Amino acid sequence: MKHTITQRKSWKAMLADADKPVQLPVAHDALTARLIELAGFDAYQIGGYALSGATHAIPDVDLEKFGEKKISADWIIQASPLPVLVDIDDGYGDVKNVTRTIQEYLKLGASAIFMEDQQPPKKCGHMDDKKVIEPEVMVQKIKAAIAARGQNELFILARTDAIDPEGLENAIDRAKAYLDAGADGIYLEGPKTIEQVEKIGKALKGVPLATSILENGGKTPWISPKDLKEMGYSMILYPTTVIFQVVHHIQRALEHLKVGKPISSASVNMDEFMKVVDLPYWQSIEEKFEGKDL
Repeated sequence: MKHTITQRKSWKAMLADADKPVQLPVAHDALTARLIELAGFDAYQIGGYALSGATHAIPDVDLEKFGEKKISADWIIQASPLPVLVDIDDGYGDVKNVTRTIQEYLKLGASAIFMEDQQPPKKCGHMDDKKVIEPEVMVQKIKAAIAARGQNELFILARTDAIDPEGLENAIDRAKAYLDAGADGIYLEGPKTIEQVEKIGKALKGVPLATSILENGGKTPWISPKDLKEMGYSMILYPTTVIFQVVHHIQRALEHLKVGKPISSASVNMDEFMKVVDLPYWQSIEEKFEGKDL
């Protein structure tokens, strides 16, 4: 396994090379980023919903801010050389905050970010009663993000949460305004029907387009990557798939442990885990240098 990350593939190059929508499971920690890489995915995302739950056991309702999330994101980004999309929520304030957020995530090696137009306190995009800022304010945030990235290849994905509070047509109008402001791609959060998903794809044909699917409780119905490709989507975010499974299996393991049952056979063993965390690499360092003058 390669531990030195020299250059990630750019987000635009990855999208250009993909023959299907890029599937983006969420890494809520460094180990998950490593597992996503080993599973053969082309890229992954760091999303606020899973990160808040895994790091602080709190919901995604604006309880964490940039400083807290940056620490966790750093550990995750350094664990895998895959291109990574980072959720920067609403940019954590005005255009000054957006500028600093972009500058700092560039230092960490982020390949792409997405920023949403929710009014604070923001919340998970599949929750009810969201409010959005004026589109003109979001346009200025996008322009600030573009200026902050400079000549870097950071991909800026603009997200609108306006479907619920303002309706689909207004959300599409916002998406077009954000593209006009210079966003590299668009992400409409929370379409409720396949018909809405199709309408978005037709309205934004040819644009790098994303949506998210949350199993077990999300607003958007399950749609296969093949079908989403035909509808015009190039990115699919899966914010809850892995973290929901993690919680389920931890609960089951603790139930077994509490009553004195042995560990389930449906798990990795010690040798398999050591391969995931690449013990052989560290052993090779030990063998090469231990006892030698450096």
